[in-house]
Amino acid sequence: MADVHFMNVKIFDGGGETPFIGEVLVSGNRIVRVVKTAPGQRGTPIAGATVIDGAGAFLMPGMVEAHTHFAWNDQPSLDAIQRMPPEEHILWCAQVAERYLDMGWTSCVSAATAKPRLDVVIRNAINDGTIIGPRYLAASQEITVPGGLGDTTAPHRPQSEFAFGAVVSGAEEMRRCVRMFAKYGVDTLKINLSGESITGFSSEMSQFTEAEIRTCVEEAKAWGKRVAAHARSTWSIKQCVRLGIEVIYHASFADEESLDLLEANKFNHFVAPGLAWLERTVNNASEYGLTPEVTRKMGYHHELECAIESMKAMRRRGIRIMPGGDYGFAWTPHGTNARDLEYFVKLLGMSTMETLLSATAWGGPMMKMGKQLGYIREGCLADILLIDGDPLVDITILQDRARILSVMKDGVFHRAPPTRGTHPWQGTTRWAA
Repeated sequence: MADVHFMNVKIFDGGGETPFIGEVLVSGNRIVRVVKTAPGQRGTPIAGATVIDGAGAFLMPGMVEAHTHFAWNDQPSLDAIQRMPPEEHILWCAQVAERYLDMGWTSCVSAATAKPRLDVVIRNAINDGTIIGPRYLAASQEITVPGGLGDTTAPHRPQSEFAFGAVVSGAEEMRRCVRMFAKYGVDTLKINLSGESITGFSSEMSQFTEAEIRTCVEEAKAWGKRVAAHARSTWSIKQCVRLGIEVIYHASFADEESLDLLEANKFNHFVAPGLAWLERTVNNASEYGLTPEVTRKMGYHHELECAIESMKAMRRRGIRIMPGGDYGFAWTPHGTNARDLEYFVKLLGMSTMETLLSATAWGGPMMKMGKQLGYIREGCLADILLIDGDPLVDITILQDRARILSVMKDGVFHRAPPTRGTHPWQGTTRWAA
């Protein structure tokens, strides 16, 4: 890997301070030098390095997506996702993985896959260079109970190998399920603690017994695995905190007790609310039969209101809220993930600074990589984006692929900026060889 020297860039380093004009040197897969420079001052190019003159472009860490479903194939139902044959499904996942990296998501945490080994195979293929994609933590299928969210088995084939979720009943079946996925090599066990109204099982209902949940957590930890939960209901949020489930997806119906529990344990949990699913289901899914009248009857309008208030309360209490909005359904297609950042600002009242931090600096711990990820600092991994414009002024810039001028992961350009050219918005030379 040749050294890369970014010059004349506006650096957002992930620390929460005002960005500054400066230079960044990448050697191998690490950032080895970060230097502030005076406005208009040009440093000396490093001999032998590839020089990128950013002409004031915004340099920031690669983003981390906390609620990823590569296997969701932009279809309108779980059945439609699951019906894709395994051979085509793995090719789909590979294409989606590259799409995420293309849009600046250099790390992703899976929130479940649709067939037992899809995630593990994709993660391994990314790691060994067979396919292109972000850093990836692989998950199990969604673990559920008979009749619960994710149980798509037909009455005449109750043990179908192509069920959307892994269906268990009782603590010992749970133990066997966790061990099976641990054998396959997942990083995360995903358990559906609450329902999902679109499936006919209310989001405010919960289905597992405490003994089943406890077995899942204890067995996962014995194998060194993380547990994540689909937890919309009040009871399920509390169970996540009480039983040590680290990643909480949705958390829509948080009451004062659950908020108190989360605040008291806020460094032990991450919350990814999946606002895109709620907002888009309520407002943008009519062509799939989900008109506002239908979704109101399902309870999604009420849930969106509750989720917004819950997240505002969590923000006030310093609980970590992460981007990741259940993308991969027809009305939340893959590649539009940066809408979450817009929703954080517009719906939750987060500042653009808080929002960028949630997608960068907070992503390191979410990826189990601490502070070596999510920062533009010396010694950190070189996952770097070069952006046309300032996301701190307009967060929606990150939804536009054309404004993401380059993407670097692990010190290597996935998309390199042009070595020379005319910037179409300014008409001036932007890049220098």
